Amino acid sequence: MALDTLGASPVLALNSGSSSLKFALYSVGAASVEALLAGELEGELHARDAVSRVAQLISERELPAPAAIGHRVVHGGARLRRHCLIDDGVLGQLEAATAFAPLHVPQALSVIRFAQERFPGRPQAACLDTAFHAGLPEVARVLPIPKALRSEGIDRYGFHGLSCESIVRQLGDDLPDRLVIAHLGNGASVTAVRKGRSVDTSMGLTPTGGVIMGTRCGDLDPGVLLYLMRGKGFDAARLEDLVDHRSGLLGISGIGGDMRRLHEAARSSADARLAIEMFCYSVRKQVAAMIAALEGVDLLVFTGGIGEHDAEVRAAVVRGLAALASCPVRVLASEEDAQIAHHAWRLVRGMSS
Repeated sequence: MALDTLGASPVLALNSGSSSLKFALYSVGAASVEALLAGELEGELHARDAVSRVAQLISERELPAPAAIGHRVVHGGARLRRHCLIDDGVLGQLEAATAFAPLHVPQALSVIRFAQERFPGRPQAACLDTAFHAGLPEVARVLPIPKALRSEGIDRYGFHGLSCESIVRQLGDDLPDRLVIAHLGNGASVTAVRKGRSVDTSMGLTPTGGVIMGTRCGDLDPGVLLYLMRGKGFDAARLEDLVDHRSGLLGISGIGGDMRRLHEAARSSADARLAIEMFCYSVRKQVAAMIAALEGVDLLVFTGGIGEHDAEVRAAVVRGLAALASCPVRVLASEEDAQIAHHAWRLVRGMSS
């Protein structure tokens, strides 16, 4: 089925994580994105099997085959900063970007390749989490390191861009001049948005920095890493495992990185209570920083799994901001997959016109 450049067409969104694949088939038009099928495959499922299962579900439900496929790509590296159609050159740039996000990019590449096999001839799009932040002003984007290193692409990239885009889209005519978005989940970040554009964000070169996360440390004194290298013999692999897999809520609590589990454990565990308190404190500080970057705030939006569903965390963050800012607070769903489908449709329509 060819993509209809005038009306709605079926577009498949594939959102791959380190051990899961979210998928959704949409009917996408110029002003509409309607879900036809959505789900998530979890566990250690091979990318080929996951893509095949999605195709099987579409067939079993007698839904239209996708005319285009959009993929969430966490990091496109220094040269790939915009949503784009996938060709061999783009695949090569994504391969080069795996060092920036080793938890996410290799899995996304596998899903892309097997989707190309399973849906031959269908255009595929790379929808980048960094794209929303590509226009960060220099004062926010440039890292305080030598210029020679910055010229190699070592900058602040920012992430959860598709989620932020979806919030901006949902707000529509109600979009304020100064917006702070707190995307809180297993991965978490806070972004300052002025007139619909990202002007600062808590994550930096990689999705490891910023606020405390489920198993990621967030911002950490680099001297800690130097000490571990010199004093404890840590190499790059051990450091990566530490900051990405064994830190954050898991590291603080010793119990786990899932906020729901920590709430249950907090009744009897001081470490679980500390992990929750530190998470809220970390988010509160980043929200305050983004308010400062915007020189005020007109709306604070919570999104992501924790942001949408954990009223206790939201209340703790907002309560601590009362002395700094009084503004409306909203909770909106993160519609990353719908955003992926919209971008893929738009990109293919541009190719066909």
